[in-house]
Amino acid sequence: MKIKLLAIAACLLGSVTSFAQNRGHEIGFQSDNDSFLAQGSDRYYTNGFFLFYRVAHDPAKMGKRMRDDVANAVFGFELGQKIYNARSGNLPDASFVDRPFAGYLYLGFNGNVLYKNETTIKLGVKVGVVGPAAGGYQIQKFIHNTFGFYELNSWQYQVRNAAQLNLNLDVNKLLARSSAADLTVTGYVNAGTGFNAIGVGPMVRLGNFNQLFQSVSTQSTASRNAANQLLHNTELFFYYKPQINAVAYDATAQGNIFKDHPEPGTQEIVGDINHVVFSNQLGVSYASSRFVVDLSAFINTREVKQMVKSTHQWGSLTVLYRFN
Repeated sequence: MKIKLLAIAACLLGSVTSFAQNRGHEIGFQSDNDSFLAQGSDRYYTNGFFLFYRVAHDPAKMGKRMRDDVANAVFGFELGQKIYNARSGNLPDASFVDRPFAGYLYLGFNGNVLYKNETTIKLGVKVGVVGPAAGGYQIQKFIHNTFGFYELNSWQYQVRNAAQLNLNLDVNKLLARSSAADLTVTGYVNAGTGFNAIGVGPMVRLGNFNQLFQSVSTQSTASRNAANQLLHNTELFFYYKPQINAVAYDATAQGNIFKDHPEPGTQEIVGDINHVVFSNQLGVSYASSRFVVDLSAFINTREVKQMVKSTHQWGSLTVLYRFN
């Protein structure tokens, strides 16, 4: 009798585990801010906030060729805002603007196809605006007033309004793996009216991680594929992701791609970008049956030639809730 009860319990536990692995929806947010790293700075990329909704598609319902090759497919919506400062939001005069002020507001959609051989391809489109209509000044003023920070006085120099239509492609490919470490090559291409760049680099993971087709690392924790045999029911790992970026255009620093700058009759200040930028991301990721949490830090080299600081950094917190 005891053996039968243990067998039933094991079956139930296995069902719960499998069920937990395959939750088809997730919703959550990401918050970026340079103050998260306790550096006492308020400069350059100073704040970002993003809302996410993702839903998985069952590969078994795809065509035969896709069924044979695809382990997971995730589609997502994203609403985001980024805010950029000069060295401070309170400057004596225009000559101190070493990085253009800008807000970027967008709505995005993406499709993420993840293959059994641990190659992933994510294609997205973002529609939005750079400039005063993005609300960067209003949000930063609200934050500063709410938390008693210094008074802003320099947003009159921000880049002018420019409608945005941008495409992005992200690719990952597993290179090697042991029981507690793996190595992936990652790359991206951005193209559109505001952001044109390409980047590539390695990603190293250490700890309890899953395959790239169902992991925090590839924004693919949502899944409807019950056949996926994961390495771990819970992810908890450290990662390091250095990258070299070739940048052709950045509307938050250079303004509207279709106009001469600064625009006549405005106080707009734009900058000259560095076309090669090195970035470093390191962090810790956790994913359970219900929750996904990622804590990371970014350190970038100078993106605009006029920037007085050779690097800038910020912290990022992502929290997602998974459901059926």
